[in-house]
Amino acid sequence: MGGPSNIVCNRIEFRTSEGLSGFKIAKHILGGGFVSMCEDSTMVSPSVAVVEVLDSTTDGKKYITSEELQKHNKPTDLWISIQGKVYNVTEWSKIHPGGDIPLLNLAGQDVTDAFIAFHPGSAWQHLQNLCTGYHLKDYQVSDISKDYRKLASEFSKAGMFDKKGHGVIYSLCFVSLLLSACVYGVLYSTSVAIHMLSGALLGLAWMQIAYLGHDAGHYQMMSTRGWNKFAGIFIGNCITGISIAWWKWTHNAHHIACNSLDYDPDLQHLPMLAVSSKLFQSITSVFYGRKLTFDNLARFFISYQHYTYYPIMCVARVNLYLQTILLLCSKRRIPDRAYNIIGTLVFWTWFPVLVSCLPNWPERVAFVLVSFCVTGIQHVQFTLNHFAADVYVGPPKGNDWFEKQTSGTIDISCSSYMDWFFGGLQFQLEHHLFPRLPRCHLRSISPIVRELCKKHNLPYTSLSFYDANVTTLKTLRTAALQARDLANGAPQNLVWEAFNTHG
Repeated sequence: MGGPSNIVCNRIEFRTSEGLSGFKIAKHILGGGFVSMCEDSTMVSPSVAVVEVLDSTTDGKKYITSEELQKHNKPTDLWISIQGKVYNVTEWSKIHPGGDIPLLNLAGQDVTDAFIAFHPGSAWQHLQNLCTGYHLKDYQVSDISKDYRKLASEFSKAGMFDKKGHGVIYSLCFVSLLLSACVYGVLYSTSVAIHMLSGALLGLAWMQIAYLGHDAGHYQMMSTRGWNKFAGIFIGNCITGISIAWWKWTHNAHHIACNSLDYDPDLQHLPMLAVSSKLFQSITSVFYGRKLTFDNLARFFISYQHYTYYPIMCVARVNLYLQTILLLCSKRRIPDRAYNIIGTLVFWTWFPVLVSCLPNWPERVAFVLVSFCVTGIQHVQFTLNHFAADVYVGPPKGNDWFEKQTSGTIDISCSSYMDWFFGGLQFQLEHHLFPRLPRCHLRSISPIVRELCKKHNLPYTSLSFYDANVTTLKTLRTAALQARDLANGAPQNLVWEAFNTHG
């Protein structure tokens, strides 16, 4: 659907301060064709929503309410508002570079803050083609949103979104050295210790590559979009075996619905992990489109998750490989599917060949485990940023964008010389508020964001790496003990009771 002249409906109500009948106003706005469209019920599509136009004659604009906008929240009828102007993104969602999930999660709402966060200034010019001609009658901007938008504008005017520093070059050189040392150790040494060290270097290289892939996924770190896309596939698929398409699919959903138990895939780890007892209700994952079943097996695993957390993180990479394969083999629309498949096949060619160069199977298994365990540090880093933060159930709301980011994130405090180790993501709140901002600027804006949170009485949580680990383990332990609670219907058998006689 485009503007009002293209809307087919079986009922349109109008409220005006003047005495004109709704029929006359409708005929004036939509043209004479309106009469035949509404009188002939056979021409009406049952899937088309009702549009209520308000006060269309007062200032020459056509208005709808937020309540009316909310009705357009389906894949086949998807409207959003940006700065009070209403856009029909039903067809656009199918080719949206960020995927359809962000648009579906925020459908029927004003999404101005999210739009500003994820899009460069050049994106505004494309909105005109999606305009419905309507404006929100009750459009309002909160004080925190005003300050957030002003801050984003100041960063843009300062060119901070375009100044990427030399971090990419340094990281690429560092990764190249790590990979070269790993390959050299495997091929030219007979020492078991050197082989294990090579596995550790590979794991460290994967960590740094993941940060580069994260950069490429959020903003253009190369000179052109084509080279940036190539970098994402080469870094993600070819070197790590994890599809950049899978990453964008899940990561964009995570950013939009930060810490929503049913919308954020980064919190949906049943049957192995649960950060809240709300997951014990077997809620439905909107992201995966299936129920997150909390059964006897899940209850058992979660009852000991504060013990199994670190071991799970050590082998979490296996799940990412599986998720990549499942997505690339699925029927979902995947941008550059062929390139993603080719890149993934490249990884599953060089990695097994490298491992096969080790002299025996015990060393090969140990090499893989060491590399996975080192990379597991990064999985721990990612979970520290969110597992112990506030969670909620339900869809994200466009009018509390800033608030949800502050409540759902935890920063990790560290010295500047450790920035390379965390990839800039220790400034998790800053990254969530300004995901397009290159990581080299995150430390410099941290005091500004902290002051803004203080001004509006919002949380700004920053913990040391040690304290963040302790807090996360406490969160997992709390959920574990709740899972054991017999009042919640725990399976009652000898095996269960034997296990639960110990803390």
